[in-house]
Amino acid sequence: MSERKSWFSSFTRPGLKKREEKETRADKEKRDKATPDNLWIKCPATGELIYQTDLEAAQWVTPAGFHMRIGPAQRFKYLFDGAYTELQLPPVPVDPLKFKDDKRYVDRLKAARAKTGRADCMGAAYGEIHEHPSVVLVQDFSFMGGSLGMAAGEAFITAAREAVTRRAALICFTASGGARMQEGIFSLMQMARTTLAIQDLREAGLPYIVVLTDPTTGGVTASFAMLGDIQLAEPGALIGFSGPRVIEQTIRQKLPEGFQRAEFLEDKGMVDAVVDRRRLRDTLSSLMGVLMARRVAQLELPLLEAPTAAALPAPPERLSPPRRAAERAEPRRVRPKARAAE
Repeated sequence: MSERKSWFSSFTRPGLKKREEKETRADKEKRDKATPDNLWIKCPATGELIYQTDLEAAQWVTPAGFHMRIGPAQRFKYLFDGAYTELQLPPVPVDPLKFKDDKRYVDRLKAARAKTGRADCMGAAYGEIHEHPSVVLVQDFSFMGGSLGMAAGEAFITAAREAVTRRAALICFTASGGARMQEGIFSLMQMARTTLAIQDLREAGLPYIVVLTDPTTGGVTASFAMLGDIQLAEPGALIGFSGPRVIEQTIRQKLPEGFQRAEFLEDKGMVDAVVDRRRLRDTLSSLMGVLMARRVAQLELPLLEAPTAAALPAPPERLSPPRRAAERAEPRRVRPKARAAE
């Protein structure tokens, strides 16, 4: 016969249940800490879950070929041979217009800086890509959509001057939604200033290569993003001035499939080549090997001394006009023919 339990036998002393709950909560926190939230990444194209370590090894390109957005630090890691030097970018005035909409501009800057750990949307570094000296400039779309403002303009000019000083190529990775509206006309002025910096590179005989990434639109497309000596793009990148939705609403027509994508622009001649991110380093190295060949030849050839006056050959004697006329007027002497033997 089974023993019946009374209410007293199932009674738990005060505090014991709370202690068990605390231990359970601590175990759960340890388990959550051991398994981070970003352990698996979902592919935006197919929805497939990918192990983050595998995705990092593939340079953030999913098995389906979707190129995920990455920031300056990851670009530098994948591009340079090893060590590189990040350039110190000059500071600019903060909120010159005292702009405020639903939130103050200074508050937006503070939130973006806390999120990315950068002062603005640009990052620049100097290093070597397969032993080719290069200055790499990267726009970070996670910082206020990579919008072009005074800080971004100063960063571009600083990188261009560094390239001229070091006699290196300038490679720019663009990713932007356009000009930064909170800075007004100061933002639009950067379109002209960056164009002048590119002109300095060309006068120095140095290549400027642009890699268009997703997305590149607005004032960036209307300025330094389309002025490269070579225009490359990552697969599937959205490239244009206005977005496709705005264009469809304006012209009231359905746009063709793949409109404003990198492959579409390659077919139309606006992009020289669409290059997979995993082959981009070798492609850039090959291009610089061709574009920098003249610079290398100039550095290796010795300077030739100017010849002295004694070493120069004597110029041919020039006849005066009266002497030439007399020679032309003098009849030619004809040698008499020998008589035939009788």
